[in-house]
Amino acid sequence: MQADDQIPLPAIFRRVMEVSATKDDTIRIVLADDHAVVRRGLQLLLEAEEGLEVVASVGDVDAAIRTTRGHKPDVLVLDLNMPGGSSLDAIPTILEASPGTRIVVLTMQNEPAFARQALGAGAMAYVLKEAADDELVEAVRRAAASETYLNPQLGARMAAEPLAPSGPPDDLSEREVEVLRMIALGHTNTEIAEQLYLSVRTVESHRAHIQQKLRRSSRADLVRYALDHGLVEL
Repeated sequence: MQADDQIPLPAIFRRVMEVSATKDDTIRIVLADDHAVVRRGLQLLLEAEEGLEVVASVGDVDAAIRTTRGHKPDVLVLDLNMPGGSSLDAIPTILEASPGTRIVVLTMQNEPAFARQALGAGAMAYVLKEAADDELVEAVRRAAASETYLNPQLGARMAAEPLAPSGPPDDLSEREVEVLRMIALGHTNTEIAEQLYLSVRTVESHRAHIQQKLRRSSRADLVRYALDHGLVEL
């Protein structure tokens, strides 16, 4: 090799450092949604952007916990309604398994109460699925930088609403609050089971516990309680 063809060592080092920096700047993402077609669409949306890489996608809560623990991604995009349990309840477990991971909740739930619960549990961002095309990339980038992101319309609603007392009323669990809200909205036990990915027997058990804790037995009494405590709106 002629002397003129040689690449000075400092230049080689600079190239290595540039490649390394590019890899380090890539935001590694795990997708968790129970619909495969949604996961594929989200992957196409995210990987069309420079510096974003989807390293895995899963379809239930247990897999989200395992995969996040294994991959240690920068960001987990998490749907709230998946088989395997409550995604909200799983957020602290996920963060314990991978403390460096930032969680972006992507959901159809547009009630401020769900956003407050998700952010309070440790999520960095809350994006509505209807706005994913416009907001998800920004939310992922902000979350990766440890900045919060909240759907603007939902944020405005949260700011306009008075803060409710912290914690579920009358010692109800988060799941029991979900079931009570759906009862008040007129859903049957079977419909609640389908939407929350529970068995009908489990829903019946939750309903019995709710009635015992609230000392109310009829559906009308449960609806009135839910209205009085701001769990649903007419």
